[in-house]
Amino acid sequence: MTALAGTGALTRLALRRDRIMLPVWLYLIVFMAASTVSSTKGLYPDLASRAELAANTNDTPALVALYGRVYDPTSLGAVSMLKLNILCAVAAAALSIVLVVRHTRADEESGRQELVGATAVGRRAPLTSALTVVLSANLALAALCALALTIAGLPAAGSAAAGAAWAGVGLVFGAIAAVVAQLTAHARTATGYSFAALGAFYLLRAMGDASGSGGPRWLSWLSPIGWGQQFRPYAGNRWWVLLIMVVFAAVMTVGAYTLVSRRDLGAGILPDREGPSAAAPRLRGALSLWWRLQRGSLLGWGVAFVVLGAALGGIASNVGDMVGSAQARDFITKLGGEKGITDAFLATDLVFASVFAAAFGIQAVGRLRAEETGQRTEPVLATGVSRWRWAAGPVLVALLGGAVLLLVTGVVAGAVYAAQSGDGAQFGRVLGAALVQIPAAWVVVGLVVLGYGLVPRLTSLGWAVLVAFLLVGEMGPLLKLPRWVMDVSPFAHTPKLPGTSWSATPLLCMVALTAVLVAAGLWSFRRRDITS
Repeated sequence: MTALAGTGALTRLALRRDRIMLPVWLYLIVFMAASTVSSTKGLYPDLASRAELAANTNDTPALVALYGRVYDPTSLGAVSMLKLNILCAVAAAALSIVLVVRHTRADEESGRQELVGATAVGRRAPLTSALTVVLSANLALAALCALALTIAGLPAAGSAAAGAAWAGVGLVFGAIAAVVAQLTAHARTATGYSFAALGAFYLLRAMGDASGSGGPRWLSWLSPIGWGQQFRPYAGNRWWVLLIMVVFAAVMTVGAYTLVSRRDLGAGILPDREGPSAAAPRLRGALSLWWRLQRGSLLGWGVAFVVLGAALGGIASNVGDMVGSAQARDFITKLGGEKGITDAFLATDLVFASVFAAAFGIQAVGRLRAEETGQRTEPVLATGVSRWRWAAGPVLVALLGGAVLLLVTGVVAGAVYAAQSGDGAQFGRVLGAALVQIPAAWVVVGLVVLGYGLVPRLTSLGWAVLVAFLLVGEMGPLLKLPRWVMDVSPFAHTPKLPGTSWSATPLLCMVALTAVLVAAGLWSFRRRDITS
């Protein structure tokens, strides 16, 4: 039996397991790309407006750090790539990380790979299968994005380059995740380290792009995300950058194969740190245990929200200069508020902060499912801990943690914007605009809790629901969707603060809905069997 025996069967099994998640994820990325091009045509219809956007963006370090540079203001495609290059590259990277960890380290941790290994399956087959799925997913992403962008009216060559750039970033981070999965013994740790690498490379790219002409712009070339931007779709189409991505991914893949042959099944190259023989008094309750398990994740998210708040506050004072035409100014103002483009920008982009807070909540509640499938829930419940107390811990962490993250964003964004504008009153306005986003994030958490209580397998679909809510709420006006469709998203019911009158009724309704969803989910969990 060879080391790759059974790879084909494992690949087919993996694709069957991902038959819902993978198409949904790919569709959402493609939809985001096509709809962004459509909206860019309306916002920047002529060369003058695109040139003004490019000049203002490239002259604002905060914008360059967040999105990158506009390399060709004469090209509608290059202007459309301003946000798409970052969003689609990060989405492709996240997809690849999730796929690799799911089909390697997570299967080992759950015991599935040990069962599979008892059959005619080679030692390297699971890793090869996971990388094959990642390669197939990114090739499909490249083809679909190229086709969608071309249909949207952009040049075919640039569209192909854009798809290849995003797929290349996905392949690189898939290979990075493959190495990390060999180093660590737990899927959660592997996922955390892989996403930490993604965040570090993003910051490295931001530092390089935002540095002046005499600064260390070469830092961008040390980041795979920077490589995706340096591909420059619609602005030169640097296909040779793809070679850098392929070589780097190949080197990391060879490293992963080398490591997998040097460790035992279920173990990592890096040994686990031994804990104390007895737990501290503060860890002798279910809630305190959950806090201990989740605090590292909350801290990591908190750092990201500080960066997000600083970026939003820094951009706010310059956002008015980004819009070149009166029609576009009116358009953005209608999207977010009534007292100016700056308020509209804050109202619109703080929704994304709420989405990220909901993402933290999904991750926190997802630990319940991970503990259950890892067969750690039953031993805890056997000690006399009630199901309600056990499940309430991560739910409280998700709800309160999400609120704290939005509070952090509001404080940082408000402080930065107030300092730049010289108007201290802006601090309270921005903070309030962030806090009113909390109930929408809570509704998403409530839906995930209900899904876990009813059908635990549906817990992971919370991610698809979150992205669907975001796209419906943000792209609905551009696509002229019916009002009732847009109202499905809880993010469509948050007040457009700052800069407009508002009512507390939608917020109270969402809080009440969250309470009902959480109560129903916990009640359902108490009545169903524990699965494995």
